[in-house]
Amino acid sequence: MYIPNLTSIDNALKIYYNNAEIGNKEIKDLFGKLSTSTVSRLKKAVKDKMNDAGIYSYGMYKINTRIAFDVWGIDALDLEKRWKKLSELKLA
Repeated sequence: MYIPNLTSIDNALKIYYNNAEIGNKEIKDLFGKLSTSTVSRLKKAVKDKMNDAGIYSYGMYKINTRIAFDVWGIDALDLEKRWKKLSELKLA
């Protein structure tokens, strides 16, 4: 599955830690400008994993943030390390 690039490490960490569940707006914030079909495809992969794990969302159009990051291969701990290093180098 093709996963678009993140818009920024800061933004990804804000979305991860501020939202138990995310929707279309947060997905577009995370990856930048996406078509509706791309957002739907990304959400469907997460919904499938949520169903397999027996995890349900609070909102009909929302997906679990932790599972979404896992399905999309985004490691929040790795992003934190990278952000910390950028801060140390005064590049963030």
